[in-house]
Amino acid sequence: MAACLVCHVRRLAVLAVPKKKTSRSKRDKRRTHDKLKAINIVECTQCHSKKIAHRICPSCGYYNNREVISEKGKAKEKKEKSK
Repeated sequence: MAACLVCHVRRLAVLAVPKKKTSRSKRDKRRTHDKLKAINIVECTQCHSKKIAHRICPSCGYYNNREVISEKGKAKEKKEKSK
């Protein structure tokens, strides 16, 4: 039973432990990229509704002054979702 206890203590001693405390400066520099970014919201050039930049407009289906999703296709999607 004593041998088991010695093996258990040896396993615990192998864990990684930092030699020095991480300074506030070092910690904060590491965390600079952890922040959330604000979404860039712009006005659609076709229907003037709000949309996320560089995405297809969810209300009219246009992107870069071209119709990407037709109105007929949007009507079919709505019917499928309602089922």
